[in-house]
Amino acid sequence: MENLFDIRGKKIVLTGGSGGLGGGIAEALLGSGAEVAIIDVSPKVTEICEKYRQSGYAAYAVRGDLGTEEGLEKCFREALSDLGGEIDALFNVAGIQRRHKSEEFPKADWDAVLNVNLTVPFLLCQHAAREMIRRGKGGKIINIASMLSFFGGYTVPAYAASKGGVAQITKAFCNEWAKYGINVNAIAPGYMDTQMNVNLINDEKRNTEILARIPAGRWGTPDDVKGVAIFLASKASDYLNGAVIPVDGGYLVR
Repeated sequence: MENLFDIRGKKIVLTGGSGGLGGGIAEALLGSGAEVAIIDVSPKVTEICEKYRQSGYAAYAVRGDLGTEEGLEKCFREALSDLGGEIDALFNVAGIQRRHKSEEFPKADWDAVLNVNLTVPFLLCQHAAREMIRRGKGGKIINIASMLSFFGGYTVPAYAASKGGVAQITKAFCNEWAKYGINVNAIAPGYMDTQMNVNLINDEKRNTEILARIPAGRWGTPDDVKGVAIFLASKASDYLNGAVIPVDGGYLVR
């Protein structure tokens, strides 16, 4: 009987894989037999991929800044080369956060967040889709949305705008690329115990408020996103298009 969740040998490009959610997703994909080119600005990515390779996994480190079109093009081409010139799936995980009162939010921080969190995924989706269309074998594009794709939050207007935008480009791309066998979907992580949320975790009032609304009774971890990542990269999701899937312990339905 066919294993619909089998991703062995799949060639995957993933951004932001040196830790946090990206690190967890990279572990899941590699552990399931995929080849993964990890693009990250952090120098840690080289060491991390070397450890993966020493353990027998096909991990390729691409260190570079995706913040400029030239840098993004270079990183994507290097990742594609590492994967033998083929791409079966793209995971847009890299992201940043900035917090200020909305009336005081600096434009420089607005520009930085929108660039990394929305423009970079937009451009990488285009690059991946062009390759997938050219090959004629379809593919999977998975974006990382957020709880902030559904509501506004506090002191994070740029992040909310960027993640609302990620949800919308996921739907827009799906409408045009599904006919090529390209599935474009997004994961919307709930409140995750990662470096990005340290300030919230350390804020006793906000931490208590957040936990009170999560039916599962705890913050999420990168491990909680692994299963849905494998599902979206596999044949099991072949008829799923334009979905934004919450992985939130029930937060949204409380």
